Amino acid sequence: MSQEPGRTAARPKIISGTPELQPSAHEALINPSRAPGEASVSARVILTFVRPDYQYLCRLVQAEASPRHLWECALREGLWEGRPITIVAPAMGAPYAVMVLEKLIALGARMVLALGWCGSLQPGVCNGDLLLPTLAVAGEGTSRHYVLGDGDPAPAAALTARLQQTLKNSELPWHAGPIWTTDAIFRETVDLVQHYQAQGILGVEMEMSALFAVGRFRQVPVAGLLVVSDELATLNWQPGYREERFRQAREQAARLVLDVAAQWDADHV
Repeated sequence: MSQEPGRTAARPKIISGTPELQPSAHEALINPSRAPGEASVSARVILTFVRPDYQYLCRLVQAEASPRHLWECALREGLWEGRPITIVAPAMGAPYAVMVLEKLIALGARMVLALGWCGSLQPGVCNGDLLLPTLAVAGEGTSRHYVLGDGDPAPAAALTARLQQTLKNSELPWHAGPIWTTDAIFRETVDLVQHYQAQGILGVEMEMSALFAVGRFRQVPVAGLLVVSDELATLNWQPGYREERFRQAREQAARLVLDVAAQWDADHV
């Protein structure tokens, strides 16, 4: 049977010379892997979801000219403060973002920062503000296949603390708290928005809960930073992604995650 590059079938176990044909109930039948001859990625990875962020990050790290691709997702290597960093995008939506993350880990990623956009659900969380997720309520369908134990997925604590300290040292407007991840951006209904507002959820986006779940499952630190691109708190959509304040916030957030990625040291996490 032919094997798709980068995907490894689970092998039957041998007990007393006899193949055990059935894997354990919780064992995956297909696992991410590095194909023969496939190049690795940097230990530090920044995963983004739209091309403008990817292109800006690539300019900042003076990325190599020609990208590689994971499916349709581009990745390029560069340097920030002398540290190799891999920039990846666009991995929009939880299922696709998880496919890409799984492969990145198989290729050598040991720390992943996700830089994205979100909608605000609370008054005072405004277009162009930054939002640091401390928990992600899973409204998508991917994370439940990875969640270990009870509760919603959370980012890596040490990496999130480093992001928070960097934000504190900046002059940027930012908020920290729980977010809601959905895979249906055109079904953010009045009932749902009011429900999550009442729970103190700060914003809504499409990937973080699934990425956090995979990071915990694979024991690789994953954390995120979001830029508020639109507001839903009044139950009237107020887009801000064409505003100059939002553009400036995206650029500041890009530099911030690069700083945190460069500071990260696997021996101290």
